Amino acid sequence: MEALRRVDSATVANAVEPLGVRDRIDGYAPMQLKCQFPDLAPMVGYAITVTAKSTEPGPRDRKKMFEVFDTIAAADGPVVVVYQNVGVDVSRSCFVGDNMCSVFGRLGAVGVVTDGGFRDPVGIQKYAPGFQIFSPGLVVSHGNLISIDINIPVSIFGLDIEPGDLLHGDVNGLVKVPVNVADAVLDEAKKVTESEGARLDYTQRDDFTLEGLKQLYK
Repeated sequence: MEALRRVDSATVANAVEPLGVRDRIDGYAPMQLKCQFPDLAPMVGYAITVTAKSTEPGPRDRKKMFEVFDTIAAADGPVVVVYQNVGVDVSRSCFVGDNMCSVFGRLGAVGVVTDGGFRDPVGIQKYAPGFQIFSPGLVVSHGNLISIDINIPVSIFGLDIEPGDLLHGDVNGLVKVPVNVADAVLDEAKKVTESEGARLDYTQRDDFTLEGLKQLYK
């Protein structure tokens, strides 16, 4: 896990490709899902999934909120809490702010991924330093947050996430790392860094030629 935190997400995405465990067009989030704290180091953790809504009237159930807390606290390793909106108005949804993230951080979470909104970015970094958020953007009110199901398959802008999936995210975006080949991903990441570094260095050389560059792609 610590080694994965030292690799950027774009390199991780490239490193998965040669392993042949999924198609090249699968396993990563689209541009709608934005890294809200781009200066932070990569976020790496195992998914705990939640479906929720915040834009419909109805009774709030603190028991469900506490169940989310308990699930994070009981998990092994760093956790990424994944909220899928199932409400009627995703553009006004809001699932976490500084209070929730400070609790999540103390319980072992390193970030939140959601297709809904969040708030309190300054407070989040004050009370949960280093905590990452992947979200389309800010919403000023928490509305009427109601959590529904915990640890079921969810989909965030078309990226399917199962409970326990290993997620890696930074300023480049969010990518799933197949757990069964995580060590191999690290090995491939070293190769990617070396090969891309050689090509990038070559483009800066005075003796650069297109034919020479093509040779480095072989």
